[in-house]
Amino acid sequence: MTQRANTRYAVMTALFLLSLILYIDRAAISSAKIAISSELSLSDTMMGAVFSAFALGYAIAQIPSGWFADRVGPRITLASIVALWSVFTALTGASGGLMSLLVVRFLFGAAEAGAFPSSARVFHNWLPAQERGIANGLLFSGALLGGGLAFPFFQWLFLVYGWRKAFYFLAVPGIIWAVCWFVCFRNFPAGHAANVTATASQRSLTSQFRSPPMLRAMAQYLIGNFTFFICISWMNPYLLDRYSLSPTQAARFSMLPLVCGAVANLISGLLVDGLYRSRFRAYSRRLPGMVGFLLAAAGIYAAGEAYTPAVAVAAFSLALFGIEMTISPSWAYCLDFGGRYSGTLSAAMNMAGSVGAFLSANAFPWLHRWTGTSDAYFHTAATLNLLAVLVWYGMRFHVGETRATISLAKKRG
Repeated sequence: MTQRANTRYAVMTALFLLSLILYIDRAAISSAKIAISSELSLSDTMMGAVFSAFALGYAIAQIPSGWFADRVGPRITLASIVALWSVFTALTGASGGLMSLLVVRFLFGAAEAGAFPSSARVFHNWLPAQERGIANGLLFSGALLGGGLAFPFFQWLFLVYGWRKAFYFLAVPGIIWAVCWFVCFRNFPAGHAANVTATASQRSLTSQFRSPPMLRAMAQYLIGNFTFFICISWMNPYLLDRYSLSPTQAARFSMLPLVCGAVANLISGLLVDGLYRSRFRAYSRRLPGMVGFLLAAAGIYAAGEAYTPAVAVAAFSLALFGIEMTISPSWAYCLDFGGRYSGTLSAAMNMAGSVGAFLSANAFPWLHRWTGTSDAYFHTAATLNLLAVLVWYGMRFHVGETRATISLAKKRG
């Protein structure tokens, strides 16, 4: 293994750690909800507004942060935003009331928005097309593992130090990561900046936004997040209410889908790269995406029909496994046609996913009130996932960079 290959793997490891930190910091406030609302006298409605403030900041800042990564490079962008969200993580612990908490969580969401689009730009600059599948798989498996680790890790910090100091401590890993990234990372591998830039798409950003590949990528990612959000938000209270579980039992059950999702990211990433290297290159993005949405449709439909909590959790696990299988090909697809706008276009796709999460968060309670049952939501989600299979069928692989990236891989060793 060459020095250049070792350097690429070090970059992927750094971004895996980034996604761990990101989701631990993001999910911590859920564990602290009761303590925060009690000390600051906040109702559930007020805490809902706090959670929404993050989502709003995250969605609004997606495209600007992706554009910034394309403009100045992922070195400065990632170092800046990780340092910023770490500061806002600490300031969460210093909040004195509703207004300060709303402002801090909005800015925290805006800072975190650039993490995945900037990572996409790193992969475009550093990795040939045949390595981008597993790179995205590692990145997003780290996110799910971070989400799973956040609950027990923050609970330990909270019990030992209290919720305010727990947020102060959570800020430290991000600051360390930002400093190390800024010192050690460069926007391009040594001696390859010109080669990578030359392979980038020459189409204008406006035409890229309006192109059918971009619209299809955004549509399927919106649908994927519609199902994903139910698995990480409403699943736990649904299990509590439907099957009369204790909070401990529901929390334990809720961990399994996250683990399955992390495994799915790795499997999908390997499948994407394996197909790319084979004579089935044209299916390297499309096939994992289609299979993933088929599994998600079956899983989310079965979740609504389950009569025991074990079967329900198995169904949710299948649904999340399927959705996470679509993540690696989605981001690899954006890199294929995004070129020098990879950060911006990836951010636009991720913003569409935020819209899907918002719709899901509201659709579940609304459909339940309207129909008197949760079945309507599960049937709707299953139908949308089948629609996404058709969307992926029309997402042909873009080979504009194929020869250049293969040549680049050989040069990098």
